[in-house]
Amino acid sequence: MAKITIAGGGIGGLVAAMCLHDSGHDVNLYESVIEPTELGVGINVLPHSVRVLDKLGLLPELDRNAVRTGALMFLSRDGTRIWTEPRGLDAGNPWPQFSIHRGRLQTLLWNAAASRLGPERLHTGFRLTHFEQSTDVVTANFTERPGNRNVIVESDALVGADGIHSVARKQLHPNDGLPHPSGLVLWRGAVRAPAFLDGRTMFMAGDDSQKAVVYPITPPDVDGIALINWVAERPQDVDMATVSWNREVDVAGVARYFEDWDYGWLSIGALIASSDAAYEFPMVDRHPVEQWSFGRVTLLGDAAHPMRPNGSNGSSQAILDGEAIAHALSRHDDVIAALHEYETARLELTAKLTLANRQAGPERVMQWVADRCDGTCATSHDRAHACIDTAELEREANAYKKLAGFDLATLQSMSVGQ
Repeated sequence: MAKITIAGGGIGGLVAAMCLHDSGHDVNLYESVIEPTELGVGINVLPHSVRVLDKLGLLPELDRNAVRTGALMFLSRDGTRIWTEPRGLDAGNPWPQFSIHRGRLQTLLWNAAASRLGPERLHTGFRLTHFEQSTDVVTANFTERPGNRNVIVESDALVGADGIHSVARKQLHPNDGLPHPSGLVLWRGAVRAPAFLDGRTMFMAGDDSQKAVVYPITPPDVDGIALINWVAERPQDVDMATVSWNREVDVAGVARYFEDWDYGWLSIGALIASSDAAYEFPMVDRHPVEQWSFGRVTLLGDAAHPMRPNGSNGSSQAILDGEAIAHALSRHDDVIAALHEYETARLELTAKLTLANRQAGPERVMQWVADRCDGTCATSHDRAHACIDTAELEREANAYKKLAGFDLATLQSMSVGQ
């Protein structure tokens, strides 16, 4: 049994804490926020990571708080359908895909971790400042708030799960620099509105010049009203040295970009305009690094592999990290060897995903249509554009799923014996 310190109580850190605890390790988690609250908007949890949450016994809670996504639809700017692919169980997968409010998922995980480990193992108001290590022990230094008291924690391993601005990563990679800008900005929000289509469909519309992503993150209530998550994307340069993260912006200003995106079954402009708030985020990632594990210290989640949201993979990969590090530590008495094995299992794959997402991931089919279609494309019963072949669309979608690890064959192999 190893004594493990986790810096960061986000999705990846909490899953790692539970997986490590279930493997028999002595785990303490330190979160910088004093009182965690349900911040953020919607995210998708893909089937390969739902498998991990299912093993942790969380499927009933997810069903009570999330939507089992049944389809992903790609549209041109004018609402013409490019194609629709089934998702989750509707695609024959052994596990569903869930759309959920990020803050709600984090609360579910926090409560589950507190129940599993004991609430005294989850420490709030502790911000990692630096660490030192020897051949036998790693010493993590935290500042406890309020009061700014320095707290020293010794353990066999330190897991830096402290997000895209990770202190642990900065110490391990001092020349890493600022996050890498994409030249794109995101505006995000969530609003209670009538459910559209079947209430379980996610869609993406537009092209590289402007894009919208919309999906429900709660089931419809008795009146047919659901919490709908929306993301708007446009090119915009940002200064990474001065950019404000999660800045509230004028809702009407965002809605104006989409005022004529009315598809009959949903007006994107009206949906955005009816929101109480909109928040601006620069779309960024970091360049993949060649090493996460240094002796008794390693990285996990956004601290290890922050990636653009194309493909809806960031949180899912963090969940898989949590399972992988527990698996590695269960196979080795030598902590340093275990952290190296964890890195070997996860670093190359997530680096490839980070780079794939820079090419817009599976969303790039929308730009293909914008580039190829001259406005005279015929439509058919199964696809919208004669300028792009259904087989080409399927190859693109399946290639990304295979890279990310949630293609049907991989998921079916995972289900054997579970």
